[in-house]
Amino acid sequence: MTDTLTIRRPDDWHLHFRDGVMMRDVLPYTARRFARAIVMPNLTPPVTTAELGAAYRERIMSAVPDGVTFAPLMTCYLTDNTNPDDLARGHAEGVFTAAKLYPAGATTNSDNGVTDVRKLDPVLARMETHGIVLCVHGEVTDHDIDVFDREAEFIERHLRRITSEFPKLKIVFEHITTSDAVNFVLDCGPNVGATITPQHLHINRNAMLVGGIQPHNYCLPVAKRETHRLALRKAATSGNAKFFLGTDSAPHERHTKESACGCAGIFNAPFALESYLQVFEEEGALDKFEAFASLNGPAFYGLPANEDTITLERVDVSVPDELKAGGSVIVPFHAGQRLGWRIVD
Repeated sequence: MTDTLTIRRPDDWHLHFRDGVMMRDVLPYTARRFARAIVMPNLTPPVTTAELGAAYRERIMSAVPDGVTFAPLMTCYLTDNTNPDDLARGHAEGVFTAAKLYPAGATTNSDNGVTDVRKLDPVLARMETHGIVLCVHGEVTDHDIDVFDREAEFIERHLRRITSEFPKLKIVFEHITTSDAVNFVLDCGPNVGATITPQHLHINRNAMLVGGIQPHNYCLPVAKRETHRLALRKAATSGNAKFFLGTDSAPHERHTKESACGCAGIFNAPFALESYLQVFEEEGALDKFEAFASLNGPAFYGLPANEDTITLERVDVSVPDELKAGGSVIVPFHAGQRLGWRIVD
């Protein structure tokens, strides 16, 4: 039995820091574990220009703890009116690594997102030409489409067209939740990949709804049926280079989750690696963990893998019921539970 596991230092290819005091409090959980992170732009107001992206990056860097090496990789929030020239300039100047497609109203702070995906075609064409990665929140938002079907519908309505009309565009299908998404990614060429969160590997929709409403297991896209969870676990632990780590860690204060209209998002950053590793151990795939956590993401983005390493050891760890952040408290993923691994300091 393996009691320690050493891998190249991983990266997080989908992350929410928020801003201000909250960002300063949650950032160390990521920076001490991950060398880089794709930072989501859905602030208020959103990060829609190169100027705003550079300013946000500076605020993040000012919050990195002393002695810690960490690089935020910024994304541009796409809207109906995104300026292709500004996006291309931001990428050329090293501000933007990727651009993020939020269908308007799909998730937290997405009201300024895209109302008609076809309006993005001039932007997508420029991104294809300049090699800018498109990160996608893949859900339709029509009120007549069941929330559990919105990912599959987005694939049929939008992603198949985009991959057909922009065949060289690099696309990351973020936080996939269904076997439909797994199969779509597998059927596409090497320029389409996907991130998978720890929560979607651990929980199905029963975790939100059985025994009473469980608001701290509510995220978007929502967890689906058990068959979908099992498909995600198979994909993540397969060693296939198309799938890589993206936590979608999203901090919300406890009172905003436990409310009449609770926020969507799961804060998993403090124990994300331990959470993922437990899944790989359960699936008998510890030998595939480094590829998923540390190699596949950089390869897809055309970046070098990190040279330094991180070691995890087999130790029983208790996840606290809550953590202080943003002047309040946050309930982390796995709160009150035990995990079987920890990071060696």
